[in-house]
Amino acid sequence: MSTCQDASLFTLRVTALWAIGVTAAFSQTSAPAPDIGVGVELVLAVDASRSIDYREQMIQRRGYAEAFRSGAVQNAILNGGWGRVAITYVEWAGVWSQSVMIPWTLIDSRAAAEAFAAEIEAGPPNGASRTSISAAIDFSVGLFEKNGFSGLRRVIDISGDGPNNQGRDVAEARDAAIARGITINGLPLMTNDPDMAFGGWGDIADLDKYYADCVIGGPGSFLIPVTDWEQFAGAVQRKLVLELAGDTPGPGPGMTAGPERLIRIQSAASDCRVGERMWEDRQRRWGNE
Repeated sequence: MSTCQDASLFTLRVTALWAIGVTAAFSQTSAPAPDIGVGVELVLAVDASRSIDYREQMIQRRGYAEAFRSGAVQNAILNGGWGRVAITYVEWAGVWSQSVMIPWTLIDSRAAAEAFAAEIEAGPPNGASRTSISAAIDFSVGLFEKNGFSGLRRVIDISGDGPNNQGRDVAEARDAAIARGITINGLPLMTNDPDMAFGGWGDIADLDKYYADCVIGGPGSFLIPVTDWEQFAGAVQRKLVLELAGDTPGPGPGMTAGPERLIRIQSAASDCRVGERMWEDRQRRWGNE
């Protein structure tokens, strides 16, 4: 073999080795980071419809903030699976009204929990018309995709002061979420005053039962009704402890409502379209006035 041929072969080998090295280096740098393992991925989906006035929205914000500052919730996080959780805070109302107020956040220390509490209290609350629990569920389900976390459990925590009255059937949205391995818990707000400007027409007497039958579902699902705004902070704290630690629901200390008000069994007896029927009836009456 001539000297010229030897040089050509050498050049080809060096070029091939260089290409392999560049490809390997590129593959290593471009590989996506693995998801962070957490005990639970939790979406806090908080009702911001106009039936909840500014004062009540601030009560909700403060209640969640106080919960994350509490030793009980912080201990539940640090003593639960992995010793850390991932949480996002969403405010919702009608079909097109869902706002991520705080994106997915890793909470793995007391300082991180305190910082999350401060974020909840920052900024003015939102307010929009209608109540679409189904859209809130569908929106929340989408938030789990490619969020950078891998939880032992995935949970949506829905609060609300009325039944679904817009969007697809709430039971369909619930069932679709459950089919994807997601648990939905409820915090029905049975606090509306019929004399308030937006109160009355959309209220139902047994909102807790409606939530039990039509909204919550999945492994270990439960709800805690709130019948007075003074109960709110305590109810949120109790609920978060159960969700973040993965405990079995039971009586909570300091709760005004007795342990029998904590419900986790669905009776399938409620009219899951009662809110839509009430809205349609309201529209008919308005059209005749």
